Amino acid sequence: MAKLIRMDSTGHSTLAEWRAGDPAAEEAAIAAFRTQLDQGYIGVVSQGAGHAAQVDDLPLEADLVIMRRPIAGG
Repeated sequence: MAKLIRMDSTGHSTLAEWRAGDPAAEEAAIAAFRTQLDQGYIGVVSQGAGHAAQVDDLPLEADLVIMRRPIAGG
């Protein structure tokens, strides 16, 4: 089962879970992902040890998608 989580003050919160071939769960996950983007979060997926990529659309084939706030700095 794939998960969409948000990193937050509790560690993380699960926002959605889905399985391939479950259109209702996939649509709910996509909606949750878009809501988080609208709130300023960034979506990332692992690309192996020590590597991650930012995503603008929910990759339904990913096992885990993490939403996080942008890193402040300048």
